[in-house]
Amino acid sequence: MLIDSYDRVVDYLRISVTERCNFRCNYCMPEKPFSWVPKENLLSFEELFEFIKIAIDEGVKKIRITGGEPLLREDLDRFIKMIYDYKPSIDLAMTTNAFLLKGVAQRLKDAGLKRINVSIDTLKPEVAQEIAGKNVLKNVLAGVDEALAVGLKVKVNMVPMKTVNAGDIVEVLEYCRERGMSIRFIEYMENAHAKAEIKGLKSPELLAILGEKYKFSDDGFDGSSPSHYYTMDDGYRFGIIEPYEDDFCKQCNRIRLTAEGKLIPCLYFDEAMSIAEAIKRGDIKGAALVLKEVVRTKPEKNRWGGEDGESSNRAFYETGG
Repeated sequence: MLIDSYDRVVDYLRISVTERCNFRCNYCMPEKPFSWVPKENLLSFEELFEFIKIAIDEGVKKIRITGGEPLLREDLDRFIKMIYDYKPSIDLAMTTNAFLLKGVAQRLKDAGLKRINVSIDTLKPEVAQEIAGKNVLKNVLAGVDEALAVGLKVKVNMVPMKTVNAGDIVEVLEYCRERGMSIRFIEYMENAHAKAEIKGLKSPELLAILGEKYKFSDDGFDGSSPSHYYTMDDGYRFGIIEPYEDDFCKQCNRIRLTAEGKLIPCLYFDEAMSIAEAIKRGDIKGAALVLKEVVRTKPEKNRWGGEDGESSNRAFYETGG
């Protein structure tokens, strides 16, 4: 079992298989050229899998595949099957923009994938194009439909932004509710790679908008999830992720691995340790020691908010958000 210095059990590993993305979203990487890390710098699926086995053996119970956009990496279903075959009970999920999901959802499901998270920030094609930098909405919604059809569980993430998509909050919630998908509204997270003019909606502003149409109760937090949950009168549940609140990190149970082998204890810290050299030379014990040291030094909380709050220099497309 992996336990950090604050007695939190760390049993959730997020793996970014590529930093490449086919979107240029305003709040993530709007100005980044369409380039990528050389393939030889990336860990192969086999090398990533060697570390995943160590993590599972040490107590990791949940793995999420992220990017960039993970579906840009070829043979992703083969990688998923490697993990599933090693530990069929593992909670295996993926975060995707769903643009390439139609046509591959069944393969992913057959390989062992259980759930996906998809970002849907609007249902208006022109607003989606403004946010993502290209005409994406038709493909995204088609990918979501196919995922549901093959039996994948789908959770939607939305980043509400003033003057951009604040007027679309109710419409996106209704879209999710009608399809039996849960939704989480994510407060915009300050980062050095986003457009400077972005202004996100804070939780009280979001709740005020939803309160004009719905009645709901405050359920608080649920286990190690970072979401603050609310239940509407009809039983539908939505969440809000509030990274600037003091209790956001209290139950954090995750660490992150980049495609180049950097193991990161916290999304909003620039510190990391690499497992790449140990894995490439077959030093399983050495990689396990790096894992334990990263967990040991996992910070109590992120650097957001407060007088000492700062914007991260680490790009979300490297760590999967």
